[in-house]
Amino acid sequence: MLDPQAQALMQLMVEKGVPPVNTMTPAEARASYRSRRTFTQPDAPEVFKVEDRVVSANGVNVPVRVYHPHAAQTEHALPGLVYIHGGGWTIGDLDTHDVLCRSLCLQAKVVVVSVDYRMGPEHKFPAAYDDTVAAFNWTVAHAKELGIDPARIAIGGDSAGGNLSAAACIGLRDQKGLSVQPAFQLLIYPATIMWPDTASYHANGKGYMLTKESIAYYTENYLRNREDAKDWRASPQLASSHAGLPPAFVMTAGFDPLRDEGLMYADALSQAGVPAQYICFERQIHGFITMGRVMQEANTAVALCAQVLQAQLHNSPR
Repeated sequence: MLDPQAQALMQLMVEKGVPPVNTMTPAEARASYRSRRTFTQPDAPEVFKVEDRVVSANGVNVPVRVYHPHAAQTEHALPGLVYIHGGGWTIGDLDTHDVLCRSLCLQAKVVVVSVDYRMGPEHKFPAAYDDTVAAFNWTVAHAKELGIDPARIAIGGDSAGGNLSAAACIGLRDQKGLSVQPAFQLLIYPATIMWPDTASYHANGKGYMLTKESIAYYTENYLRNREDAKDWRASPQLASSHAGLPPAFVMTAGFDPLRDEGLMYADALSQAGVPAQYICFERQIHGFITMGRVMQEANTAVALCAQVLQAQLHNSPR
């Protein structure tokens, strides 16, 4: 059964005549996503300090927003989380995920670096992937001034951000001469296979916010062609090996077209000997974690992610 609060939200969107994302231009879709956030998201909690910075890599400037949980940070370095927002590689920004990043910062007691990576269709694959890797490497290089312990930096994100986080962990594992790897990966209903053909894709591809049509819209905005879908940077499930990757926490939603690929990825990690935890919020829809004003389970999911991050990062050796 669908969560009644999720059902009510979807019914309201129908009544309000919110158009499907795939019927809008990317600019319209971005504006719509930004404007809806105040209705569905909780009030932004206060953190100690927020600073906007810029990652310069490969001739590209990538804006990031850094969240610091408390003043006591000056006394010892804290773990970090490089956060990659969702939005189908097309929509979303630092503001659409501001509340979630603040919440994870406070509840997990970590410094969060939120990444405003380049998106399609203006910037095609692998631009978003390149920016994600660059942001992690920048965070490691600037760890001391950010008050972060470089040995305890996680990477994570939701949906497209989960896809980019998973792929970045693979790329960073294989990057020559890299002294620091991500300590953990937080994958919230991640996309792990482009152009999926799973049972959940077919069962949940209509009527639950994220549809087959919107998935196609996002994918076509991001990828240059169908060949890109075979690249592990786009479809991390297809990597030749998942061994040696950081421990993972994978969260999915039961009424999400992406549910099965999240589970498949957790299983692929486990089969490769990577410690992986998996949980499915069976009655939820894709995108629910940012909807804590209208869905109680969203706040539970945020608290669970924070609890896992805290257990993994604060209890690891300094």
